[in-house]
Amino acid sequence: MARVNRAARIDDVRVHACRVPTDAEECDGTLCWSATELVIVELRAGTTTGFGYSYTQARPAATLIVEKLAELVRGADALDLPQLWKAMNAALRNLGRPGLGMMALAAVDIALWDLKARLLGISLAQLFGRMRESVPVYGSGGFTNEDDAQLRAQLGGWVDAGLRAVKLKIGSRPDDDPRRVALARETVGSDVELMVDANGAFDRYAALAIAHELAASNVCWFEEPVSSDDVDGLHWLGLRLPVGMAVAAGEYGWDCRYFRHLLENRAVGTLQADATRCGYTGFLQAAALCDSFLVPLSAHCAPALHVPVCAAVPRLRHLEYFHDHSRIEQMLFDGLPPLRDGALWPDPDAPGHGLHLRTAEIARHGC
Repeated sequence: MARVNRAARIDDVRVHACRVPTDAEECDGTLCWSATELVIVELRAGTTTGFGYSYTQARPAATLIVEKLAELVRGADALDLPQLWKAMNAALRNLGRPGLGMMALAAVDIALWDLKARLLGISLAQLFGRMRESVPVYGSGGFTNEDDAQLRAQLGGWVDAGLRAVKLKIGSRPDDDPRRVALARETVGSDVELMVDANGAFDRYAALAIAHELAASNVCWFEEPVSSDDVDGLHWLGLRLPVGMAVAAGEYGWDCRYFRHLLENRAVGTLQADATRCGYTGFLQAAALCDSFLVPLSAHCAPALHVPVCAAVPRLRHLEYFHDHSRIEQMLFDGLPPLRDGALWPDPDAPGHGLHLRTAEIARHGC
């Protein structure tokens, strides 16, 4: 057996639990929130450090990482990612993998990929195998508690910045949704893709009824019109939506079995995946499944984190430039990919995902 370079052994695991207040209360079709939490994992091998993060209930996730996952990672070969992926998944068996368990694991998995690329001295996009130089993004916000002026300013700002697709939340006030969506269409013009997200607020019949009302505004994307757990309902709606409008779902996917279930049941026109819930490893699995089913893939939230892996996957549609997460990433990290011509551009010369922790800001938010 070849001798492992000592520098590739993981010497230290550090975990930070952060809570960042939003710039205003944010509401969608089913929830409202005034702060966002994330757990950050740093892994050190010799003089090289990589990190990853996920948006989740930060302190419980941090505790799980420290007490259950860190012991598997510390001392392991930083290049043996499949082995560590298998071991961490197995360790969560009796704790409950889906949900918080997988979001904790995802932060570690992302840190492992970042560390591996930095040890090799290459960018993550190069390590994954780059298919494109930039990643198209769509503006995402349009919270249901925003007034008309706020909605216009946010969506119009993204169009002015060169984005060619925007998304707003619906579902908490269904009677007002057609008017808000029409206002959004008027704001962004006829050449910009208009998308809506109900966050599972409707049953299938109410979703179908409002879809026909929104068709007048040329809505092309109806995200989680019903709960993403209602796979039959997603399929039923996909067969009945107005021409030009398709179902999107999958952001709560924890592993390849979840994604395969949606695809095999023809439940989505575009599959969503979120690396902060399934890790970079799970995201790559989702991408391979999309390729085999000939279905486009869209990345959910965490824009800076998704850029390297989105640069590599074959059937990428776009990446969500979510208002809340893009703001947090600008606060907590340096080395963010620039937004230009409606896309994020990863630095091909920056090792790993290219991000660096802003230590003072991390400390200021309780990490």
